[in-house]
Amino acid sequence: MAALDQILALKERMQQSIIGQEEVIDRLIIGILADGNLLVEGLPGLAKTRAIKSLANNLAADFSRIQFTPDLLPADVTGTEVYYSAGGKGQFKFEPGPIFGNIVLADEINRAPAKVQAALLEAMEERQVTVAGTTHKMPDLFMVMATQNPIEQEGTYPLPEAQMDRFLMHVMIGYGDEAAEAQIIRLVRGESAPSSGRAKKMPAPVPQKAVFDARKEIAKVHSSEAIETYLVDLIYATRYPERYSDQLKSWIEVGASPRGGIGLDKCSRAHAWLQERDYVTPDDVRAIVHNVLRHRVMLSYEANAEGITADRVIKEIVTRVAVP
Repeated sequence: MAALDQILALKERMQQSIIGQEEVIDRLIIGILADGNLLVEGLPGLAKTRAIKSLANNLAADFSRIQFTPDLLPADVTGTEVYYSAGGKGQFKFEPGPIFGNIVLADEINRAPAKVQAALLEAMEERQVTVAGTTHKMPDLFMVMATQNPIEQEGTYPLPEAQMDRFLMHVMIGYGDEAAEAQIIRLVRGESAPSSGRAKKMPAPVPQKAVFDARKEIAKVHSSEAIETYLVDLIYATRYPERYSDQLKSWIEVGASPRGGIGLDKCSRAHAWLQERDYVTPDDVRAIVHNVLRHRVMLSYEANAEGITADRVIKEIVTRVAVP
């Protein structure tokens, strides 16, 4: 089976167990295809954990979960050297922590202190950890989905902007509509109903090779010079907003880093590939621009005082930057 067919089948399976959150499913798929990490923010009960578990269950991948708490230590994430004694001889052996998984859920990352956040983000960026002078590589297939709750402030440690920049995308989850709510109730009712005695045969999980093959195909997706100019213009609009309007200038304190442009390029090509195209269009860029830039644009005091959000700023930028 072709890589695209396998990835689309993976997406379809996830949609059967995740109702009303098509965007988070789509962004999870794009994240793993673009070899990046996601920060997902939303109110409790909106299927953040269920979505990442569904991805791991339907993909031939090891799932690992880290529940962040204020008393967590870096070694609880990365692992540590443990002393073993046998036959009168002792030696230290490395015991890997939960970060050594294919799909890692970093639940409520903003509850962990700075040292633990730094340990996780180093592994995300470098794809390795160093313990007792020895470097240990992450698996070839590796993605972290970190979650945070926007309504709780007590006992939390907000991620610094420089660490937020390590995430490929920042996905916001909202409530579904009334029809989706009814479907969720029926889905959970069906899952908790007594078994009829005949176990439902589950399809074989999608192999990891499908992801690696997809990445090779995505690398060949064509991004024209005009699209590259469009990406650069969007990034530079966040850095030099005065070129477009005095209002944008008053809203933006610091613009996107070069990681923003790299993220736009990776995600737009992955989006185009999922649409069964071998070239990128402006619509692909606009489809993912909010996810890639919303955590990379620092707003000014004036913008926060007026209740202006990063999404509002990005929408204004997309409106003003010329489309090729």
